Formats: sequence, C-alpha cells, structure tokens
Amino acid sequence: MANLTLYGLKNCDTCKKAMNALDKDGHDVVLVDIRADTDLEEKVPQWLAAVGSDKLVNKRSTTWRALSDTEKSEVEQGKAADLLISNPTLIKRPVIETGADVYVGWTADVQAVF
Repeated sequence: MANLTLYGLKNCDTCKKAMNALDKDGHDVVLVDIRADTDLEEKVPQWLAAVGSDKLVNKRSTTWRALSDTEKSEVEQGKAADLLISNPTLIKRPVIETGADVYVGWTADVQAVF
C-alpha cells in the first residue's frame, strides 16, 4: 500500500473517520496537523492547482460564515490562496496526498479510491 499523508486536525471527526478507515485497509497514513505542522504557503497553491478552490474551500464552516462579502468574493475570483493560508480552518478536511494525487474530504467518491 502507498504511503499517505493526511492533513487535518486531531479532533476533527471526519479526519478521525478517514484515518481509521485507511488504517483498517492497511494504508500507512501519517496525520499532519493542518494548523501547526503544515507549510501552508507551500501546500495551499499545490492543492489549489490540483483540486481547485471549489473543492478546497469549506463553505459550510463557521470560518467561512464569519468572512466579509469582500473576502468571499476573492475566493470566487480565484484568489483563495492567501485566505486559506491565513485561515487554515477554512480548508476542507481532510486533505489526503498519495504522492501523485490530492484528495479533499472523506466523501463516497474519495473513499472509493482507497
């Protein structure tokens, strides 16, 4: 099985579900705290290029609801990187890197890949 890096939060229920399922399926998974241990200035542009802001920005989060209309419109205009770097909890979790691919969230589509 491939080595996987899961970017998320230790207390995030979705991240826990993903970690447990991937471990159970025999994947070697490393959890990296998206707030404390991730170089977001490096990772966010890579993730945006791989999956786009529609998938990466969590528009159901309390962080999103607290943003001004101006900040929200920046995301719509393709300027999400700075906002995500300064607000890591705005990143939809988990972000799973396989080395070749990037997956966001723990939806049925993502689960089917693993």
